[in-house]
Amino acid sequence: MRKWMIAASLLALALSAPAQAQDRALHKAVAADYRANLAALFDHFHQNPELSGREVNTSARMAQELRALGYEVTTGVGGTGVVAILRNGPGPTVMLRADMDGLPLEERSGVPNPSHVRQTDMARVEQPVMHACGHDVHITAMVGTARQLAARRSRWHGTLILIVQPAEETVSGARAMLADGLYTRFPKPDYAVAFHVMAQLEAGRIDIPETNVASSSDMVTIQVRGVGTHGAFPHLGVDPVLVASQIVVSLQSMVGRTIGPLQPAVISVGSIHGGVKSNIIPDRVDLALTVRADTPEVRRQLLDGIDRVARGTAIAMGVPETLLPIVTRSATETTPATINDPATARRVRAAVAGAMGADRVVETPRQGMGAEDFAYFVTPESGVKGVYFNVGGTPREQLATAPGHHSPLFRISPEASVTAGVEAMVAAAEALLQRR
Repeated sequence: MRKWMIAASLLALALSAPAQAQDRALHKAVAADYRANLAALFDHFHQNPELSGREVNTSARMAQELRALGYEVTTGVGGTGVVAILRNGPGPTVMLRADMDGLPLEERSGVPNPSHVRQTDMARVEQPVMHACGHDVHITAMVGTARQLAARRSRWHGTLILIVQPAEETVSGARAMLADGLYTRFPKPDYAVAFHVMAQLEAGRIDIPETNVASSSDMVTIQVRGVGTHGAFPHLGVDPVLVASQIVVSLQSMVGRTIGPLQPAVISVGSIHGGVKSNIIPDRVDLALTVRADTPEVRRQLLDGIDRVARGTAIAMGVPETLLPIVTRSATETTPATINDPATARRVRAAVAGAMGADRVVETPRQGMGAEDFAYFVTPESGVKGVYFNVGGTPREQLATAPGHHSPLFRISPEASVTAGVEAMVAAAEALLQRR
């Protein structure tokens, strides 16, 4: 028995040696590609961000880059989405995804290549635009990943699909691509993989959770109605400002007293608008909320609770039946939680650790309840097994002061982030693209 174990160990070492040599080759190839191509490409994308659903130039550039690498490219999927296919014989089908939209923020990050772009959004309002969530890293790494996988076809078998997705920031682009035939017009994947650069994770580190990666997200508006009157005679009207204020407080009480204390749940009121003058009680106040949960059950509790709290608070404060609040759940800014397939996540983690070194793969607690519409690609109904992971973007010595995502101060280290993203995506794809 002991002799058999020793022989097996020696065989494993023999088989691993070429792989390790090839992994070192991958690291060198990605580093060289960054210097030759990806650094300039990242600068281009960072300086030229585009808003959700308006990513016309970004889409065109990505299509150009992927065609040049020999991929079959289709544009205009779900709006500005891009689908690129590389076929390499029989085997699994793996889809890699990168999102490409920026945010309506004026950049104040202090980087040497800032965005000065302004663009008209889907509502025809001109906005400043910034890559304040790292999507420029994602699409740059997608090109690097495409180049390496095309060059390393001897190491994998099957069909590789790369998608460049619009409108992630409005959590609507994934559904738009699916509605436009992503899983019917093109080969349906067995696996789907994506990553997000994280400012709160050390640059170059990879975090691959086994289960929950991101929360569900729902945008909800509440139109609080009242009866306007003079500010000096409040008894002659019904003050919607007071009603709205009580609703905001009661929503937080609902989270604290109706949701289990070990269940993640968030209701944040991000916008309150009402009134035009200090001495006029208005007849309407508008609230806009974001609602986050990790399970379908808590999600339903929160959404149903908002209806109950808004109506009940208004009734308790004397709002007439004909003027009770109108609660609207967005049909577009909504997504379920993103949950990794545990077995596939373990498989990808082992591959990334083998390719990049075990010290590069870390386990970190979630720091918030961010959302991701990647969830739509890997719903239980779809049968597609998904893995979504995080790539660190900030040097260790700067972690304590790193601005968060969606901040005009947001910044990451491009080289460490892009190259780590490429290496991890290549390792993940090659691990999954093996003959059954």
